[in-house]
Amino acid sequence: MPMDWEKWQQRQRPPVQPPDLDKVVEGFRRMRGRMPRLWLLIIIAALVWLASGIFIVGPREAGVVKRFGAFARTVDPGPHYHLPFPIETVVKPEITKVQRIEIGFQTMSSPGASAQYRPIPDESLMLTGDENIVDVQFSVQFKILDPEDYLFNLVDPIKTIRDASEAAMREVVGRNKIDEVLTGGKLTIQNDTAELLQRILDSYKSGLRVEVVQLQEVHPPQEVRAAFRDVASAREDQNRFINEAEGYANDILPRSKGEAEALIRGAEAYREEKIQRAMGDASRFSSVLTEYDKAKEVTRQRLYLETMETVLSKARKFVMPSDGPGALPLLPLDGFNQAAEGTPSKEVK
Repeated sequence: MPMDWEKWQQRQRPPVQPPDLDKVVEGFRRMRGRMPRLWLLIIIAALVWLASGIFIVGPREAGVVKRFGAFARTVDPGPHYHLPFPIETVVKPEITKVQRIEIGFQTMSSPGASAQYRPIPDESLMLTGDENIVDVQFSVQFKILDPEDYLFNLVDPIKTIRDASEAAMREVVGRNKIDEVLTGGKLTIQNDTAELLQRILDSYKSGLRVEVVQLQEVHPPQEVRAAFRDVASAREDQNRFINEAEGYANDILPRSKGEAEALIRGAEAYREEKIQRAMGDASRFSSVLTEYDKAKEVTRQRLYLETMETVLSKARKFVMPSDGPGALPLLPLDGFNQAAEGTPSKEVK
């Protein structure tokens, strides 16, 4: 039985024919005729492949060369060469470009006067330190500082900086009260968020530098926005009244102090004048008393004459000798003289 099976298999196999030497020789001759053209095509393809490694890095870019996907080197702007693909490849990120991401909103059209924005509540609603909800929309501007870290340490750089920015803003807002977030604490919040975000990105070795964090819209939720607006208006009125009162106080207080100081100086000057005059009068009286004690009759006569000189210095006088005839009746010419001169007249006998 086995022998019959083997015989049957041998009968099924086709007979082995030896190769045709003429055909083999003819094939070699044809290939030999085509060899120069084939080598030329191979050389041209090799030159094109080698030339594909030439690249130019722009003035705003940095060239990062990867060898089999791993970092090889970084090149400066200008023409350079790398081993052709797939051995080496080059990536040219823009290191001078300021990139911008939006948190809490999305610009639907080009920024400008008629720009349209779409709010994103999942990103913008945050909790303040005094357990109030506030809607914070902000943007972050950043640049590439280290191209190697930027390309090889982050899987998705944009998503990473977006998540880190949102986390930093939530932490800073959670440390402040709602009044500070809505009014005077915005600049401090921006600076604190930028500083915290930079520390987070540095811990990731992201190769990014935060340029600025800018608050776009900060307001309460829509349901209580009207009430907060009234509170803000009342606070503005309060601040305005306080400023007006402080302005009035700053105006009236220096003026009152000046008037009080003037009155004090005037009183002091009046007191000094009276004291000096009294002291002068006392000194003069003392000197007169001394002279009076030395010659009483002469001093008395001098005082009388000085007094009369003072009293009669501006009066009209008529001097009549005592040994002459009696007084003659005179016309009342003094009335006319007084009316003409406007000065009183006195008669001394």
